[in-house]
Amino acid sequence: MRQFVTGAAGFIGSNYVRHVLATTDDTVTVYDALTYAGNLENIRDLIDDRRCQFVKGDICDQDDVMAAMTGHDAVVHFAAETHVDRSILDGYSFVRTNCFGTNVLCDVARQVGVERFLHISTDEVYGSIEHGSFGETDALGPRSPYSAAKAGSDLIALSYYTTHGLPVLVTRCSNNFGPYQFPEKLIPLFTTNLLDGHKVPLYGDGGNVRDWIHVHDHNTAAELVLRKGNVGEIYNIGAGNEVTNKEITYRLLELTGRDESFITPVADRLGHDRRYSITHDKVTALGWKTEHNLVDGLAETVEWYRNNRAWWEPLKARAAF
Repeated sequence: MRQFVTGAAGFIGSNYVRHVLATTDDTVTVYDALTYAGNLENIRDLIDDRRCQFVKGDICDQDDVMAAMTGHDAVVHFAAETHVDRSILDGYSFVRTNCFGTNVLCDVARQVGVERFLHISTDEVYGSIEHGSFGETDALGPRSPYSAAKAGSDLIALSYYTTHGLPVLVTRCSNNFGPYQFPEKLIPLFTTNLLDGHKVPLYGDGGNVRDWIHVHDHNTAAELVLRKGNVGEIYNIGAGNEVTNKEITYRLLELTGRDESFITPVADRLGHDRRYSITHDKVTALGWKTEHNLVDGLAETVEWYRNNRAWWEPLKARAAF
């Protein structure tokens, strides 16, 4: 299979390409605009592989997308603006990339006749839930510009299936962690701060609940949906690792040898969703299961950041975290 993977110089996408090249005979085109979170260092070891090609391009540029996508069998669409805090400050770029960009990709994919179009989304499109878990048929209730833009992109992609017959599949995943995650997100930010002896900012009372999944487990599920999922359908991807932000913080303190004096409470984020939770029966029925538990996965992740300062220190210096 010839895969066209957008946003694959980012965190999840680069790990996805690494997985595909290691476990299949597929060829991959990495299509990425290299914005602040897209980093060639994430895929430096991959683009020397004869089965991997890098193309710098913007998913909002129809001509560039057409030129790059033509000849591929499948599209795997990771490219997105993803940080909730940034979306609160600048919702425009999130709507442009996540909605307009997805429309461009779907329209071009329709024209060039791709056989599978996997749209990667997030559990945040469902909104917050006090009890129980969201299933794939539940109503959407996004509560931030980021999640609203992702919900819009989901609906755009699915509309191309209904209207044009584009073979779209959608996955909605819980919070990812693992190597190569840009250090603005909770786990890499807190880990790198603590490794440097700096304090970490914990929103509100720290009681917000997230389901954490190792990026490798997410990507094995995504690839399985790409190959075996039913077109026109949505697949939730969760790991059942629901813990509070405060619990995650204390685990990172332990793994880095710090104590609770390194926690700085800060005012809660605007519209901060209290709890995310999704079912994952549909993807499990395809034969998927997780390979990483939260305890060992976090320890491995902290060790990766401990051993890869040359990767994250320049990023933090440029972004002034």
